[in-house]
Amino acid sequence: MEPHSGPGILLAFAAALLGAKVLGELAERIGQPSVLGELLAGVILGPSLLGWVPVSEALLVLAQIGVILLLFEVGLETDLGELVRVGVPALNVALAGMVMPFAGGFFLTRALGHPVVTSVFVGAALTATSIGITARVLSELGVLDTREGRIILGAAVVDDVLGLVVLAVVSQMGTGGGAAGTIVRATVLAIGFLLLAVAAGIPIGRRLIRIVGRANVRGVLLAAAVGLALLMSVAAKRAGSAEIVGAFATGLVLARTNRRHDIDRAVKPVVDVFAPLFFVAVG
Repeated sequence: MEPHSGPGILLAFAAALLGAKVLGELAERIGQPSVLGELLAGVILGPSLLGWVPVSEALLVLAQIGVILLLFEVGLETDLGELVRVGVPALNVALAGMVMPFAGGFFLTRALGHPVVTSVFVGAALTATSIGITARVLSELGVLDTREGRIILGAAVVDDVLGLVVLAVVSQMGTGGGAAGTIVRATVLAIGFLLLAVAAGIPIGRRLIRIVGRANVRGVLLAAAVGLALLMSVAAKRAGSAEIVGAFATGLVLARTNRRHDIDRAVKPVVDVFAPLFFVAVG
């Protein structure tokens, strides 16, 4: 069957979802996070081995929705005040987690005789992290709401923001452009969007919840919350940040409303369906 046809996409979706759940269960039975099984499902079912789940545009779109919903859920379960309180330790962890891999990759590549630009690209590649995997593991271990968990989560968010800055700089170097202006612009855009999204989003989120609270349509609260998360993700992308930063900010915003627990309870089953597709796609 044609893998990019309607039935082919549905079969790939089913294989990815069921494979992720089966291997996720096996991972948990041996004392590992289920995300490890989901990543392994991607390796086994993907082009590397069986080829049952092709890396198609449809899968990548579903995977993107999955990680956006996952970070939205994490934002809902995160106390903004507590996250701010661990800001300095989180920043220190994030900087160490970027500087050390970058320096190791850069100096090792230089020692092997490669030029500076190549060494910078290798170092930048080693700074890449996945906030989705970090958040999922912390959640499964039950430590997301501890001080240590908040520090790690905060560091992951900062890493994601700084990663955009590094990506912008190395891309500019690759085209022969200046890096100083790029660093400033990328940093201001990435950090500025997150701060503005949270500050402006809190009153907007509360007004939205009041409006949908008067509606009688089934699922309107969930639809409004997810719709806002998707819109914020698009806004983050257009502002030069990452979609998941917008989704996380939306979760932080709606966590300040009186319907936080209702939204969290409603979104969990949706995340359980879509988030594994992200990890399968990564695998």
